[in-house]
Amino acid sequence: MCGNDHPGYVFTDVYGLDEDLLEMVPQPVLAVLMLFPITEQYEEYRRMETATIRKDGQTVTHKLYFTKQTIPNACGTIGLLHALANNMDSLAIKYGPLKRIYDQTANMTPEYRARELERDSELAKLHDNSSLAGQTAAPNRDEEVDLHFVCFVEKEGHIYELDGRKPFPINHGAATNLLADVAEIVRNFIDREPDSLSFSLVALVPEDVEEED
Repeated sequence: MCGNDHPGYVFTDVYGLDEDLLEMVPQPVLAVLMLFPITEQYEEYRRMETATIRKDGQTVTHKLYFTKQTIPNACGTIGLLHALANNMDSLAIKYGPLKRIYDQTANMTPEYRARELERDSELAKLHDNSSLAGQTAAPNRDEEVDLHFVCFVEKEGHIYELDGRKPFPINHGAATNLLADVAEIVRNFIDREPDSLSFSLVALVPEDVEEED
């Protein structure tokens, strides 16, 4: 999906939220993707969160890349796009589908970005191919699923949750360390769903390349 002259970042599993497990993750972390269950409790929380932000407002930097998700069952692809598009400089992406999509949509609103992504045949092909490459059978585009991906990034000193199902990014406050800050946010997600085991995290980190003799 992306092309650069020196690919040096990969996604790695985050095996837990305990401090010793977080310390195993290479730094710096550029983005974190979370898979979590969509439940009645979560949907109620999401509605309350949206209403509160619409009433009280929040600060969102204009440098943040955010798109709505209108393609069914494409939350993983949208999460990946959010992770990469908000780290274009660090990833040094100079060509490829992601660079083209980013350049075409950078100055659009989240709604217009979503429309452009719907029409992008190359993105649709990449989404289908990545789904087919998974270890388990991927759902059809119109099939209802109860798991969802969101992305967390740091921008202009704040932690943002990027979820294409929501009307806007969520500012979770000042950043200290992206992974540690996200771990605290994820604990809140888990506390709302204490009986669920359907949580997992991956982080975008520097690739561990061993030097040759």
